[in-house]
Amino acid sequence: EVQLVESGGGLVQPGGSLRLSCAASGFTFRTYAMSWVRQAPGKGLEWGSGISSVGDSRSYADSVKGRFTISRTNAKNTVYLHMNSLKPEDTAVYYCYADSGSIPIIRYWGQGTQVTVSS
Repeated sequence: EVQLVESGGGLVQPGGSLRLSCAASGFTFRTYAMSWVRQAPGKGLEWGSGISSVGDSRSYADSVKGRFTISRTNAKNTVYLHMNSLKPEDTAVYYCYADSGSIPIIRYWGQGTQVTVSS
């Protein structure tokens, strides 16, 4: 059974920090690129960051660049998102997303974890 289980969400004040984790199982994690995608209340999905399968390449949306850092530990089948200088507009459900990056195209999603930035 394929599973992506996000954790680490919660309530944090503006300017604060939070670390999200996504534990993967049921597929060959080390061959998949990973991303974090979020959905704010009443909004569509927004891609935030991505990391290559071996962790040698990272990319970020302009909205989070310089504040968020994506990383992974393949030995633990886990991807992380370190979030700093959080803003109220970062409030969203954060989803872990796996992409095979090749044919056949295979994509998996987690259940999401809620992040709320409020004073």
